[in-house]
Amino acid sequence: MSKTVKSIQNDSIDSICWRYYGRSSGVVEMVLQANPKLAVFDAILPMGTDVLLPDISTPQKTVTTINLWD
Repeated sequence: MSKTVKSIQNDSIDSICWRYYGRSSGVVEMVLQANPKLAVFDAILPMGTDVLLPDISTPQKTVTTINLWD
């Protein structure tokens, strides 16, 4: 389910994506597509700007462990 958040002081789309999704790579573009009105702003959004965050699946990280001593 998509969610709407308000930008805080000195917020950018990149920082909002990092806080909400835990990453910004690949999701900033999707957030901009869901919010075409944000293109009129500079990199720093005005405080209190509504930003719609679409549902984006976050892939699970796979951690490979190595046993050095058997």
